[in-house]
Amino acid sequence: QVQPVESGGGLVQPGGSLRLSCAASESISKFNVMGWYRQAPGKQREFVAQIARGGTQSYNSFAKGRFTVSRDNAKNTMDLQMNSLKSEDTAVYYCFEGLIASRIWGQGTQVTVSS
Repeated sequence: QVQPVESGGGLVQPGGSLRLSCAASESISKFNVMGWYRQAPGKQREFVAQIARGGTQSYNSFAKGRFTVSRDNAKNTMDLQMNSLKSEDTAVYYCFEGLIASRIWGQGTQVTVSS
């Protein structure tokens, strides 16, 4: 199965910014929703943000005001702009593509926030 591909992860200092990108596996217009989850070591995967086909955005409480999710239908990509990063944002970030009854996941990209 073809998967979306994440990029943009890396090491950043507390207070810094990163922009993650997700290249869709096929035409982005096919998916009802696309979004991001993350998983820190020893913790369960948790929802970060998503954006619906119509543009409606949803965020977990920890992401509101700091993270912005967007999609570019022409480029078939979805981005997550992360500002004011904290050490607790350290995790593997996973992109997903949402269909009616299933989701397709990417392999993840590591984000490490450390001085």
